[in-house]
Amino acid sequence: MRLTPLRIVASMAAVFALGLACAPLIAQDQTPPATGTTAAVPASGPRTPDEVYSDLDLFGEVFDRIRAEYVEAPDERKLIHAALQGMLTSLDPHSGYMEPVEYSDVQEDTSGQFGGLGIEVQMEDGVIKVVSPIDDTPAAKAGILANDFIVELDGTQVQGLTLDQAVEKMRGQVGTKITVTVVREGVTEPLKFELTRDIIATRAARMSMEGDVGVIRLARFSEQAFVGIQKAIDDIYKAGDGKAPKGIVLDLRNNPGGLVDQAVLVSDAFLKQGAVVLTRGRVDSESSRYDAKPDALDQKLADVPMVVLINGGSASAAEIVAGALQDHKRATLVGTRSFGKGSVQSIIPLGADGAMRLTTARYYTPNNRSIQASGIQPDIVITQDVPEEFKGRDEIIGEAALPGEIGGGTEEKATVGSSVYVPAEKDKDNQLQYAIKLIDGLETNAAYPPKAAG
Repeated sequence: MRLTPLRIVASMAAVFALGLACAPLIAQDQTPPATGTTAAVPASGPRTPDEVYSDLDLFGEVFDRIRAEYVEAPDERKLIHAALQGMLTSLDPHSGYMEPVEYSDVQEDTSGQFGGLGIEVQMEDGVIKVVSPIDDTPAAKAGILANDFIVELDGTQVQGLTLDQAVEKMRGQVGTKITVTVVREGVTEPLKFELTRDIIATRAARMSMEGDVGVIRLARFSEQAFVGIQKAIDDIYKAGDGKAPKGIVLDLRNNPGGLVDQAVLVSDAFLKQGAVVLTRGRVDSESSRYDAKPDALDQKLADVPMVVLINGGSASAAEIVAGALQDHKRATLVGTRSFGKGSVQSIIPLGADGAMRLTTARYYTPNNRSIQASGIQPDIVITQDVPEEFKGRDEIIGEAALPGEIGGGTEEKATVGSSVYVPAEKDKDNQLQYAIKLIDGLETNAAYPPKAAG
């Protein structure tokens, strides 16, 4: 049975962080065909069923020879899964086979939920420092505080573990218990907390106020994205005692993407009508149009000016939102060119064998732009002051540089890099500061506020 696939514009976080490794080509002597086989001549045009099944017979023959003659007995399951991976990755950079564990990780990432304690942490001096307990979670309810140091987990010292290893130990099945030992400044003895793991929803959005300007940082398009945007907007109004902010800055920089439906919902929060995104696939079922609808939220925000920040790390779902708000003249885009991922992947479950990620459509902005391999150009280009140690390493070309990208864009293909550097200090963040000054009237530009064609 073919289960309904999950529609995503796949996350590009790994590409941003690591680039894409390419195996070198190796010249070697050509081996004659095995007895009883003939060298196949590639045919042009659609292949007949007999030709397809002949190739499947070839696969079976190679598989059997490996099983019978390889220097060591191979793991047949690994061989088959490697073949599946090779088949899918030969299509484009975003299709692929996912083992069950990887599929589980993807489900957790897209849901934005996991079994855990509800603690945001960082590594400091070899131990885990609590940055903040998340409201209404086991950690917050038990009394764990910001700046506590976690020194033991179930009696095992944290020192010597990596941050990822420590986080993995804190996560687990909902309902299971763990004892967390913390050291707190001003308390002489370590404190022990027995916590029961619960469902934790990660925060996709964070809000801050810069004077009368609300800044919303949206980190990913998990299932928590729209909920996070709603809460951030509510918090902005609370900070102003119910009054509308002078403007809103939506920060989508280095947002690797995620779920299509969340991109539509986030766009709809700021749009009252019209197309958000169009998808076109090979079959009718993969072609859709998603529209914004009038609601209380966009009515509340109708007169609030808006700036969207993008850069070379803004990909897929982030580009859907940026493109929709730009095409509808709802927001002015500030920063540098986005990544340029204009395709949609369906995640198709394969039962106990994991899942496959398959590119099934291209997407288009409301003005019928395919930004595949080209990205979205900001209305106002603002660059950062990149520290010397990062210069030359802060830029990526994006989708256009990935081997096997599917093409089909309507805009000019990117040939130069776009920066992904964002300073940690807000006062050194040229793009953010420029956006705030635009809204405050301290900077002027013809692109702000955006003007619809008359």
